Amino acid sequence: MACLDFVSDLKLFKSMWKVRVKVIHLWKQYSCALGETMEMVLADSKGDMIHGTVKKELVSQFVILISQGETKLMVNFIVTMAAGSYRPTKHPYRIVFLPTTRLRMCDALPSNLTGLDPVKYESINDGSLNTDYLVDVIGQIVEVSHVKVVSVNGKDTQKLSLELRNQDDDRLPMVLWGKFATDVNDAIQLRGEHKIIVVLRFGKIKVWKDERSISNAYNVSDVALRHLYWKKEC
Repeated sequence: MACLDFVSDLKLFKSMWKVRVKVIHLWKQYSCALGETMEMVLADSKGDMIHGTVKKELVSQFVILISQGETKLMVNFIVTMAAGSYRPTKHPYRIVFLPTTRLRMCDALPSNLTGLDPVKYESINDGSLNTDYLVDVIGQIVEVSHVKVVSVNGKDTQKLSLELRNQDDDRLPMVLWGKFATDVNDAIQLRGEHKIIVVLRFGKIKVWKDERSISNAYNVSDVALRHLYWKKEC
């Protein structure tokens, strides 16, 4: 397909871009300052990823046009600086939709283009990773607590503490919050003595008293459980 830009080409101060991207991840996010926005992670044919945002006033325009897993040809959007402490990609910029942004049907990118890129436990535990970026983690659950109800920002929230193990027998503490805590706990109870592999997408590295753990980042993260043998190194 001619005249396409790649995600790595995107820079500031230009809106005449044309990219073919797959919606790797899609979620809605609410903040007092920005209201409810639609957020996404987009990947091109090279596997490079970038964060995309639909502002609250445009959500109704685009919500029916974007679905997770679909590939779209995108034209006429702006590129702004990426910032904050919950960044789902390492790209220095993000795509921001305009009222005139157009999404067109196109040839689909491969189904195995998922963006999954699990980090090594060592890189979390030794503090070498920047905690502003969300990461993927895979591990076998070897320890699990009971679900606790704790107060977070004045609201009762479920909390589940786990310990993960990778192929090298390295360990990593994990904390799941909210619906993820109850769903994972229920799944563990159902599977009994079976070995369970957890896959956390877009997890947040937490630091408390020099101890590091991985946690879900509420609406951003995905958690999946697998009763499988190891497929790749963590």
